[in-house]
Amino acid sequence: MTSPQSPQIPHHVAIIMDGNNRWAQARGFSGVRGHRAGVEPVRAVIRRAAKRGVGVLTLFAFSSENWKRPAGEVNALMELFLMVLKREVKKLHDNNIRLTIIGEREAFSRSIQQHIQRAEALTRHNSGLHLIIAANYGGRWDVARAAKRLAQRVEAGELSAKDIDEQRLDDEIGLNGAPPVDLCIRTSGEQRLSNFLLWQLAYSELHFSPLLWPDFDADAFDDAINDFLNRQRRFGMTQEQIEAQGA
Repeated sequence: MTSPQSPQIPHHVAIIMDGNNRWAQARGFSGVRGHRAGVEPVRAVIRRAAKRGVGVLTLFAFSSENWKRPAGEVNALMELFLMVLKREVKKLHDNNIRLTIIGEREAFSRSIQQHIQRAEALTRHNSGLHLIIAANYGGRWDVARAAKRLAQRVEAGELSAKDIDEQRLDDEIGLNGAPPVDLCIRTSGEQRLSNFLLWQLAYSELHFSPLLWPDFDADAFDDAINDFLNRQRRFGMTQEQIEAQGA
């Protein structure tokens, strides 16, 4: 169990990258232009996270609800996703960054699925920052899938229902193997989780930035980290208990 502590650099940071469309609309551009403008902040945040000593960075790139958007925008997003997989993975590998994609991959084209597999295989043994991209991901889907897997194991006689606990469910969740999220950042001024990492954010600190994602940069990332460092994490305990432990 995680013990209360004075915050240090968060080991795991998750970001809901929101505001690409509004950024584009404010400038008279198409939504696709906004998504393209959002690529550079991704690069900047990855570089700064690695420099600050963050161990795991999870980015919410495409939710399972985003398929409801106009077909033209969805198609453009898929093309952008494929382009980034083709162009950026070698740079990640050269910088010792490990890449993992979480989400329901079956909905993606065969080409995207193949490039995901190649990217993960190429970077699998890298020991630097672990970059996780949530694509076609939903928190409820993640929990339901984990529950289904456990139910299948019970049906197969591999597991008894009485053996199912938080750790068993955690072992089946999409971020299995990654530490809990310490800090979750959301851009664009919206203050909700939007079905992102519902299980993994149980004790996360939340930081809401007013900046639209294309305007978010390394300095804004530092602001979020500094905000985190000024908080006291209690994990259900009282301030007095935490102070007594630190005495």
